[in-house]
Amino acid sequence: MKYNCPICKATTDSEKDVDFPFCSERCRLLDLGAWAAEKYVVSEPIFDEEETPGPDRRALCEGRPASEGEPNKSTRIPDEPIH
Repeated sequence: MKYNCPICKATTDSEKDVDFPFCSERCRLLDLGAWAAEKYVVSEPIFDEEETPGPDRRALCEGRPASEGEPNKSTRIPDEPIH
């Protein structure tokens, strides 16, 4: 697979370069240093938990897929007020 090094933009090949996708150990270490210096960040979540509808939000809080159906009525969302 042909690719451009993310640091110096040199052409790299997955079958030839041991540091793929980088062209060299130098570029690989520069990238690692950038992560260590917090120059890169992981993007924010793709959804806001507060905007997720009831059953889906409840499923997310419980760590299960929302497609497992409606939870029983005794299950409480952690932020839901107790009446």
